[in-house]
Amino acid sequence: MMNKENKNRSIGNTSIFQVIFRLLLGVFLVFAGINHLTVARTEFLAQVPPWVPLDGDLVVVLSGIAEITLGAALVFLSKQRIWIGLAVAAFFVAIFPGNISQYVNRIDAFGLNTDQARFIRLFFQPLLVIWALWSSGAWQVWSTRKSKNYL
Repeated sequence: MMNKENKNRSIGNTSIFQVIFRLLLGVFLVFAGINHLTVARTEFLAQVPPWVPLDGDLVVVLSGIAEITLGAALVFLSKQRIWIGLAVAAFFVAIFPGNISQYVNRIDAFGLNTDQARFIRLFFQPLLVIWALWSSGAWQVWSTRKSKNYL
């Protein structure tokens, strides 16, 4: 019989495939965050919805810092990967209104210069959420606990 300590350690184990994808997502986020602060700042500014009550440039800078922090955490803080995966997924959900705003307001940015291209991009955000949850093991922990009525 498995004791509680061993049981908790086994929940959320990730495969080498998941680890590779977690690291790729981390590097992707760091790269995107650096771009927020440097070469693609104007492009990211185009995604800030007009209803956001903060200066658009401040939003771009803060989101860039958040992406760098979350990406680095995915890469270097593997023991906290489940919480970080949840935070990354929440971040992707939080920035989704920017993608919707870009589509609704027909704003060209990142080469998305047609309604069709901007619309198709909307479907990639849920994939990023799933990627963060799956690669970090957060999805596995949630589904395991849900099936055992831990939640």
